[in-house]
Amino acid sequence: MDRLYQQLGIDPDTSKLAESTLATLRERFDEIDRNAEINQLKVIKAMQDAKVSEACLYGTTGYGYNDIGRDTLERVYAEYFHTEDALVRPQITCGTHALALALMSNLRPGDELLSPVGKPYDTLEEVIGIRESKGSLKEYGITYSQVDLLPDGEFDYEGIKNAINDKTRMMTIQRSKGYETRKTLSVKRIGELISFAKSIKPDLICMVDNCYGEFIETIEPSDVGADMVVGSLIKNPGGGLAPIGGYIAGRKDCIENAAYRLTSPGLGKEVGASLGVLKDFYQGFFLAPRVASNALKGAIFAAAMFEQAGFRVVPDSKESRHDIIQSVTFGTPEGVIAFCEGIQSAAPVDSFVTPEPWDMPGYDAPVIMAAGAFVSGSSIELSADGPIKPPYAVYFQGGLTFEHAKFGIMKAYQSVKNAGLIK
Repeated sequence: MDRLYQQLGIDPDTSKLAESTLATLRERFDEIDRNAEINQLKVIKAMQDAKVSEACLYGTTGYGYNDIGRDTLERVYAEYFHTEDALVRPQITCGTHALALALMSNLRPGDELLSPVGKPYDTLEEVIGIRESKGSLKEYGITYSQVDLLPDGEFDYEGIKNAINDKTRMMTIQRSKGYETRKTLSVKRIGELISFAKSIKPDLICMVDNCYGEFIETIEPSDVGADMVVGSLIKNPGGGLAPIGGYIAGRKDCIENAAYRLTSPGLGKEVGASLGVLKDFYQGFFLAPRVASNALKGAIFAAAMFEQAGFRVVPDSKESRHDIIQSVTFGTPEGVIAFCEGIQSAAPVDSFVTPEPWDMPGYDAPVIMAAGAFVSGSSIELSADGPIKPPYAVYFQGGLTFEHAKFGIMKAYQSVKNAGLIK
């Protein structure tokens, strides 16, 4: 194994550090495996309760009327998330699209959207209208209010109470950290926040951006009061197989509104051909608990490796985990770039490509992304990215197998070391 690692560009000192680090994580990994088994059984039960059959694996074209596979898959998601209904479609192009769909379909002119956990993910800024953009919520007369987290990361309950008013129609809660170095929210904390907000305004719609968090705990935000949970199929729930797609699971009226917005009034969920992707959607969801657990192990391994080198990591290697994202703060652009170059060089696809920062749509600073993936842009596969702006932090996620995640982190560590940033 040492010889193979050397052939792949890993020096003996990095290999030795990786193995000694891994030895300290065995007990932690056993706990992750137990949670993965629970979630695997929950997925199987959802599929059995929805009566998935071989006929469900075939796709439709055209209008997609009477698409048994599509409709059954949505029952599977509703069963797993314990919700009244779900919308799971290849026509939902990405996580940002799924979130925009949930927001725009359930808010009306004169309503206000509240974020009680600080700034939302960068790509939602244009959806909301924080940054000017065509077709934003702001253009339709929907206002936005924000309450930042307290310096210690706790919710500002007094501020939230003061922010909720007669116009407040929906509250959006981002579970993961996005391009921030705050801690990810646990499902328990999300439940406490929802309970508090609904005690003030019972008809408040609570939506959770669940991206990167599915299958990490043994409960989901929909189990603790969320009216909608929203995510991308090229992240955790697609299991690395889904080639596109997003989901919204939640209250029946909220899902109905989203379906009418996705297609058109009068059509809703009745149309939308599945176009031959159903087998990948089903099998990806079946594999997702194990794939997400592999990515989670990779994130913890990354934290353990880089905190030993003196970098700030969030979460650290011992903290509880609630998503698959690992941030490492370098303080310089060179560190972010070197890390991403290492991840790219570990990829099975396009390993020879050198990633460079560029002005991606939806972001306010150049972003570098490393993702040599079978599904373009899939962040459940080994990937890393970050904006080239202070505090110069990189965000690592994914790994369909732990072995690949481990190798990717070793390559990233070696790349940062070769750049002279690790003494």
